[in-house]
Amino acid sequence: MTSNIFSQLRLDGTVVTEPAATAYAAADFGGVVGNRPLAVLRAGSITDIRTVLPVAAANDIPVVPRGHGHSGLGQAQALDGLVVDLTDMVEIHDLTEDSVTVDAGATWNSLLARTLQQGLTPRVLTDYLGTSVGGTLSAGGIGGTSHRYGVQTDNVISLDVVTADGLLRHCSPTERPDLFYAMLGGFGQCGIIVRATLPLMAAPERVRRIKIYYPTIEALITNQRNLLAEGRFDFLQGEILPTGDDWVFMLDAASNYSPPGGPDERALLSELGFTASRDKIEDLSYWEFATRLDETVTYLESTGEWHAPHPWANLLLPDAKIESFASKVMDGLEQADMGASGLILIYPISTAAFSTPLFRVPRGSTVYLVAGLRFAADTMKADEMVAANRRWYDTAVGLGGTSYPTGAIPFTSADWTRHLGTKQETLAEAKDRHDPLNLFPRRFAQ
Repeated sequence: MTSNIFSQLRLDGTVVTEPAATAYAAADFGGVVGNRPLAVLRAGSITDIRTVLPVAAANDIPVVPRGHGHSGLGQAQALDGLVVDLTDMVEIHDLTEDSVTVDAGATWNSLLARTLQQGLTPRVLTDYLGTSVGGTLSAGGIGGTSHRYGVQTDNVISLDVVTADGLLRHCSPTERPDLFYAMLGGFGQCGIIVRATLPLMAAPERVRRIKIYYPTIEALITNQRNLLAEGRFDFLQGEILPTGDDWVFMLDAASNYSPPGGPDERALLSELGFTASRDKIEDLSYWEFATRLDETVTYLESTGEWHAPHPWANLLLPDAKIESFASKVMDGLEQADMGASGLILIYPISTAAFSTPLFRVPRGSTVYLVAGLRFAADTMKADEMVAANRRWYDTAVGLGGTSYPTGAIPFTSADWTRHLGTKQETLAEAKDRHDPLNLFPRRFAQ
């Protein structure tokens, strides 16, 4: 039936319905759930999407957009629906000295490679650059420069969106702002982002990266908090890493520069307890630093872990509660709870630059990201890890925290209501206006 619905359409791309051809769209990076779609549109153009959406709407077929499927719990899947695969839409348009317009299916890796040819970079890059522009803009996009520039959705000039009626709509903070803010961090509930215009800034040539290891989490958090207040580093993160039967707490910070000048290394290291025999300083090109996870991905592919389940959890905690949360999380935590290559990211972010209404964060001028990067050996272990993620989430909520809901934390309608808070009504109004037939599945209480 589905094949007949789409078979007569003239498309630049293709619609596939065979199980073997759609199987990839029934999976995602999380590897925890699998929802098989009726069909997948491998969109070859914006026109393809404009053509197919009204047909899907007329036949009550739900639609979910998909980039590179880096979600953790089926967020880019469409059970018995149509997945719109954007990964063939990768063109980069209108690169100027301060902005770029790019198709939603392009990866941040390919975008950065192009902008660096002009000595430019987006303000915020996520750690892993293999995700699509449209994918992270539909969620938020946190990176090591978020303490200065907010999340990626805070750094968008305009969007081009195809809505359920097949119309292409341009939106920005001043033109159709309701649609603009419903799409940024809105998980594709009001349309499909097909193109984005992003601000750019001058890219540094080189990066001085410093890794300092502490024996206690209190030492890490104290130094991170002080560094955030000082603004000493351009990039500020941290990791909790397993060391056999124990854990070590790493400050990961970096300072950008362009020769002939360079950073004052003594000032960068001041009062941080740097020990040459234990800690590490690297000097990298900006491209090497931005793509620093490529080596890790290659390793994880060699061990098979990159293709195993990844029940990751991303939480945001109020600054005043981070020690309490970290204590609860670390109490009895073993490496087996995280998997062979598992670790925890933990770092502070100033909320001053946050402006995306649907990117929900705790109250206060500073929040902490805590991300549990778990690697499961099998589906049984993955289920255990998902349950542990839920316990972390409940603990975080009890402390005034929120979730960055891209990972593997099961959400109920009540959770979405709590998560969205006062913005739920605004999102519902935008959805009623731009998707009255509910073509794009709701993720919040109705």
